[in-house]
Amino acid sequence: MKHYGNMTILALTPRRHGITICGMSARRVIDFLGLQSGMAAVLGMVILVGTGGRMAERFLPIYLIALGAGPMIIGLLNSLQNLLSALYSLAGGYLSDRIGPKLSLAIFNLMAMAGYLVVIAVPSWHAVIAGAVLFLSWGAISLPATMDLIFKLQPAAKRTMGVSMHSMVQRIPMALGPLIGGVLIDRWGEVDGIRAAFGAAILMALVSMLIQQKLITEDSRAKEPAPPSIFTAFAHLRFSPGLKNLLVADILVRFCEQIPYAFVVVWCMKLVSSPVTASQFGLLSAVEMATAMLIYVPVAYFADRGAKKPFVAATFLFFSLFPVALLFCQSFEWLVAAFVLRGLKEFGEPARKAMILDLAPDHAKASTFGLYYLIRDSIVSAGVLAGALLWQMDPKINLLVATGFGLLATAWFVRKG
Repeated sequence: MKHYGNMTILALTPRRHGITICGMSARRVIDFLGLQSGMAAVLGMVILVGTGGRMAERFLPIYLIALGAGPMIIGLLNSLQNLLSALYSLAGGYLSDRIGPKLSLAIFNLMAMAGYLVVIAVPSWHAVIAGAVLFLSWGAISLPATMDLIFKLQPAAKRTMGVSMHSMVQRIPMALGPLIGGVLIDRWGEVDGIRAAFGAAILMALVSMLIQQKLITEDSRAKEPAPPSIFTAFAHLRFSPGLKNLLVADILVRFCEQIPYAFVVVWCMKLVSSPVTASQFGLLSAVEMATAMLIYVPVAYFADRGAKKPFVAATFLFFSLFPVALLFCQSFEWLVAAFVLRGLKEFGEPARKAMILDLAPDHAKASTFGLYYLIRDSIVSAGVLAGALLWQMDPKINLLVATGFGLLATAWFVRKG
């Protein structure tokens, strides 16, 4: 059991040090990956929390179409997701700094479960929009708290590795969720299958919440001083040129990602020459996540020992190439190649997140992280609705405009990042 500030983390590390993995002792592997001091407990929670939600959320555009919604409603949901992510990120960072992660995680886990219940109880697109206000909360609220926790657990030379391990493990539910959801949809249809997935998500969220409360306990010692105001971090963000330039590039590249994001599943399952099934789309999502997971550790190793900028620039470039690649992928086999490319967009994501925290003040890292996401996602949410209008005009225009934003983001970051 280890004490860190106002938290006690149950460390899940092997007691025996004689185990070898690929010729390395277990202790050396643990040290190399930054898994000591409670990181294993944190990563275990990420898997349990994420899998349930991803089973249904990735197929929500298909569900909305089945319920009679059009492109503008799909765009509205995607815009709402970005806006709520922005608001919840700020709230999550503030709550983490103010009351600690334990109570914050419990509150927002309950919110997500309530949102799932709304969608199950009322099979209409109105209920999806209402429930989304609740179930979209988990990922956004937990990220600032988790990033802050990782920075407390890891030494400076291992922080990018710590963020990478979190990002890599986070991709496990992103891969498993759509696979399971796709099987449920192929078995029970686009309406009942997705409602069944939300039912399973409630059970997994409940189990994960119980484990969270078991593994993270409040320390009885005095807490570190918390920011007196939710906007405390704004002054630092405003006067930090490095963080400001990163934010501008990040906003542009998120336009690239989000303009077509909600419609990617529609493109693959409805519009290509040889449409894929829900299970095949789940496999495509798994391919994307497997690609991302394979590159996290080596990239983190080199990013912690040199400049982070080249890795972040590569990420922005891969973001840019995916939308235009979809135009030329009209069958499952070619879509596999496109989703490998999409997985490569995670190349420098841990380095980008670590860069944000490097530039944040020590007393308010979670709040600064949350505020960064508030500004970014609030702006992007307004632009996402334009993606729905572009899709109504022509899906190809949507994809080409997205690529244009990505290339602009890459050029900005290369010059000013």
